[in-house]
Amino acid sequence: MVAQSSSHLIAPDRPSFIIAEAGVNHNGSLVLAKKLVQAAAQSGADAVKFQTFQAKHLVTSDAPQAEYQAKNSGITESQFDMLKRLELPLEAFAELNRYCQELGIMFMSTAFDEGSSDFLAGLGMPIFKIPSGELTNLPLLRHIARHGRPMIVSTGMGTLDEVAEAVEAIRAVGNDDITVLHCVSNYPAPPESVNLRAMEAMRAALGVPIGYSDHTMGIEASVFAVAAGAKVIEKHFTLDCQMPGPDHKASLEPADLAEMVRSIRRVEVLLGSGLKQPSEAELAVAKIVRRSVVAQTSIPAGTIIKDAMLVLRRPGTGISPAKFHEVPGRRALVDIAEGSMIRWEDLA
Repeated sequence: MVAQSSSHLIAPDRPSFIIAEAGVNHNGSLVLAKKLVQAAAQSGADAVKFQTFQAKHLVTSDAPQAEYQAKNSGITESQFDMLKRLELPLEAFAELNRYCQELGIMFMSTAFDEGSSDFLAGLGMPIFKIPSGELTNLPLLRHIARHGRPMIVSTGMGTLDEVAEAVEAIRAVGNDDITVLHCVSNYPAPPESVNLRAMEAMRAALGVPIGYSDHTMGIEASVFAVAAGAKVIEKHFTLDCQMPGPDHKASLEPADLAEMVRSIRRVEVLLGSGLKQPSEAELAVAKIVRRSVVAQTSIPAGTIIKDAMLVLRRPGTGISPAKFHEVPGRRALVDIAEGSMIRWEDLA
């Protein structure tokens, strides 16, 4: 697969780029990971994304789980033990990349270390995704930026200053193809914490495309985010929310993922181009419901027309009311019957 510029994928005039976040919902199984690819492809999402890491390079042996991880998985263990069970070997990602190409959906995976990013770059992965937890890991951001691929940066737990620092670190090594995603790093995120207006604040401050990484329950927040200007949507999904694991309970099942994609595409149709002009259907209606300049009395040829001789009536196929002031003072070239529509060619 050849890397593409996100200018072809993430742009104001393009549909929102929808990432189906499989994450670690494969539970360490390549077979299950492939089923997730199938579900993502069937949903109509643009990309399916996994996570590439080695637990030993990510956490200390006694790092605790996040509260949501223990609650959602029902298992109290170290973060290292949890992540070790959820690892996939590098060759599994090569296989997933090939499988995505077969099914016509973009393969993505979040790299949590430099070696993983180098491996994914070697696969030709076209876009790199930075997770919220690595927002302040500027050395990793700079390393990934040097691959010269578009980067999507999640900003959960971050301040605007931290986001700006991350964007500047990426730009400093010559990569300006950056999209930032607003994110609330709760699983699930309660509605009162969502704050979709933060997207526009980042766009205005940083001059970059914006999007939303959605950790709420359901699909509403993602759909509303697109209406609010998001050009990228990322949403966790699973085959079954009752499966064991830290992220399943806060994920969409395949039918809901497909409905989210359909709803986003419907919103985009409703949003339209932003250019204020009549639709094709309206042009025909305008001829019926708008008015034209009409003779209120009979006007003999040679008459200098006065305001009192004119009235405005439907249909709107003649001289527009907006041009009414241009008619008085002109001379009739022909006899104009009462109730007839005035035509420019009848006037001198």
